[in-house]
Amino acid sequence: MSFLVCLAALAFLIFVAYRGFSVILFAPIAALGAVLLTDPSAVLPVYSGLFMDAMVGFIKNYFPVFMLGALFGKVIELSGFARSIVSSVIHLLGKGRAMLAIALVGALLTYGGVSLFVVVFAVYPFAAEMFRQGNIPKRLVAGTIALGAFTFTMDSLPGTPQIQNIIPTTFFNTNGFAAPILGTIGGLYILVCGVLYLNWRRKVAAARGEGYADQPLVNEPETKEDVRMVHPAVAILPLFVVGVGNFVFTKYLFPMLYTGTVSVTLTEGGKTISQDAAKLLGIWSVEAALVLGIVTVALFAFTALKDKFIEGSKTAVAGSLLAALNTASEYGFGSVIASLPGFIVIKNALAAIPNPLVNEAITVSTLAGVTGSASGGMGIALAAMADRFKEAATAAGIPFELLHRVAAMASGGMDTLPHNGAVITLLAVTGLTHKQSYRDIFAITCIKTSAVFVIIAIYYLTGLV
Repeated sequence: MSFLVCLAALAFLIFVAYRGFSVILFAPIAALGAVLLTDPSAVLPVYSGLFMDAMVGFIKNYFPVFMLGALFGKVIELSGFARSIVSSVIHLLGKGRAMLAIALVGALLTYGGVSLFVVVFAVYPFAAEMFRQGNIPKRLVAGTIALGAFTFTMDSLPGTPQIQNIIPTTFFNTNGFAAPILGTIGGLYILVCGVLYLNWRRKVAAARGEGYADQPLVNEPETKEDVRMVHPAVAILPLFVVGVGNFVFTKYLFPMLYTGTVSVTLTEGGKTISQDAAKLLGIWSVEAALVLGIVTVALFAFTALKDKFIEGSKTAVAGSLLAALNTASEYGFGSVIASLPGFIVIKNALAAIPNPLVNEAITVSTLAGVTGSASGGMGIALAAMADRFKEAATAAGIPFELLHRVAAMASGGMDTLPHNGAVITLLAVTGLTHKQSYRDIFAITCIKTSAVFVIIAIYYLTGLV
């Protein structure tokens, strides 16, 4: 019965998310409904002492990353840098490689720190134009953007500043560059397999005589041709600054400044502030790198930003609040579910998987799929089971860096089920429906999920990390 209560709560959350209701509102309802069916007297104590504590703890750790990432993406957009990058990649690769060009543009932007939600808005107008000129069915636009924005640069490539690559740092005392060789191999596997799949789908459609406008067109972009763009070298500089800054802060500067537990007393006799630097270096590094990226954009595009920054920053902060609260609410939901008797059944069933890396991959991917959130599902899994993963890895001689990379990549696997917020946003922006385009998004999802097991196999065959 307790197991069914957990499943019912998860099914309810999936249903309301799929229907478009706010997760911020319904995650606590789903969690407390499960508590009500388990122990009615515990509802209010669990809400105040567990759900809210977990939600606030998540925001405390990760909201600055959400906010700075959204602000960086907004200034990249307002400055015209994003459009310059997109146009340059398209010009370099040619219109005949539309799918590869759009995937690489999305990858470049997300790896540079731009939020994947911002990437969808930035890339879609150019994807639509390229697909129209190449007479490629518009329904393939969604899968192509998903490949570039939602996969290998989100959590596979080392150093990516996306939140999915940052969360494991607080559980495994690692940094964003964990397992660089395997992460790079996994990223290349996803890109190659994804492009091959999409080109195959394009050829099948061409053989049937299907073109861009064979289905009703919705939300077609109006692309202005007279917009002035900066030089591509200038446009890409902020992304370079974020990447290099993240590396330098992670590997050199912050480890020299902060070691062990850092204690600070601002006034004589005042409160001493203590922080475990090892758990926070990854977060601090990304935050500092994003600040440098924002400053770089401002230095080179002050004129373009000065009249737009006030309203643009408000939009970015509002968007980051919504994204962070959505994920934090799911994290609070997961913390409550993890405390219920029924979760012990799930936990014990997953624990029966003997290999620690396969165990972690299946656990994280399953929970990410159930919640429809990579960061939310990973947060749930690691909050409940990180200590067990570390114990098993220590016994097997597996480095924690590999636990980090497997958790990050697994979180971005089955998370993109139909109720995933990024999927719903992508379809809405492109004017497509689940019926038209989800098949291709799901195929990319399966490729992404298989990549986790590819790197696990390579680790056992070669010992590479």
